[in-house]
Amino acid sequence: MSASQSSSAQSARQALADRLREVRLDAGLTARALSTAAGWHEAKTSKIERGKQQPSESDLRIWCAVCSSREVLPELIAELRSVDSMWLDWRRAEQTGLRHLNASVRELYDRTRQYRSYCQSMIPGLLQTVDYTTAVLTSLRDRRRVQVDDVAATVAERTDRQRILVEGGHTFAFVLEEAALHYQVGGPEVLTGQLRHLLDVMQLASLSLGVIPTAADRTSRWPVEDFYVFDNAQANVELVSGFLTITQPREIAMYGETFAALSKLAVYGSTARTLIKAALADLST
Repeated sequence: MSASQSSSAQSARQALADRLREVRLDAGLTARALSTAAGWHEAKTSKIERGKQQPSESDLRIWCAVCSSREVLPELIAELRSVDSMWLDWRRAEQTGLRHLNASVRELYDRTRQYRSYCQSMIPGLLQTVDYTTAVLTSLRDRRRVQVDDVAATVAERTDRQRILVEGGHTFAFVLEEAALHYQVGGPEVLTGQLRHLLDVMQLASLSLGVIPTAADRTSRWPVEDFYVFDNAQANVELVSGFLTITQPREIAMYGETFAALSKLAVYGSTARTLIKAALADLST
């Protein structure tokens, strides 16, 4: 993980680094003394304390042992695991299949009152049909060479998650680029069913669906990476190499502002339905 992937992740890493430095200073040790006792080069200690190298759990155990501060070890390990959870490399996250990653966010979706989603080229998961989800996950399984084939179980997990559209008093705001209505995932029949489903769910009182027309003036806001905002507590961003979780308030606010700006470019109601019906018409020609 590089600092460029998120200042949230880097800030969390630096906070851990600062805490480790405090532990060393409280123990009255120089960086050289700690390094000698730990059995590693002084440069490693320097990199860890400057947030340039992330320590392992083994490193934390040694650090606390050398500093006679074993009582803070559980807290430091928890911080380290929190830093790790901010950035999930797809290869690591999907080693045991696709379902567990989807199941792990069930509670997040259940507790979120206001959900905002922007998608550039895909229909978001909460609005997907079974066939569309199956096509998406099958493609991901094959492209990322996921060794465990649990597509059917993952589809069931995602489909069950959609119950929150009509239960629990949640509200949902979706903004799609018009291109998402035309990119075929699974072929024309799958996309036809998906677009018809969009026309149905648009009638739900709990959600708004906006579509940014291809012809919209993008001088002020151009397409960005797909992202999802859960209340004002968390934002998730899907990148080519992994999945980013943002918890820093300043960054969450940036995604909120971006969503608001993109929402102003979108059309809603009957105008959005016209765009969806036009995409359907294109599939029948």
